[in-house]
Amino acid sequence: MSINIGSYHAEGPFGNENNLQARSGVYVILGRHSTASTWNVVDVGESQNIRERVSNHDRAPCWCGQLSVAAIYADAHNRMLIERQLRAEFNPPCGLI
Repeated sequence: MSINIGSYHAEGPFGNENNLQARSGVYVILGRHSTASTWNVVDVGESQNIRERVSNHDRAPCWCGQLSVAAIYADAHNRMLIERQLRAEFNPPCGLI
């Protein structure tokens, strides 16, 4: 399963963080109001271990609606660049820096 987020090809969207790999990269929290709605970017972040970060996220209370998560796996340098670019492009409502 895959989805394009901006100019990036991401794995997902997954309804459960257990489908994420315990790898370095960028996670994108996606939300929608119903299955007929399109996905909207709710939050974007980066982590050394995406699965662990999403599972124990301090911003989770901000995430609402029908949620899924997508992952772009990347090394530490690239994940920070990707996160910055996606935040600028989508201006997610949760996790403002």
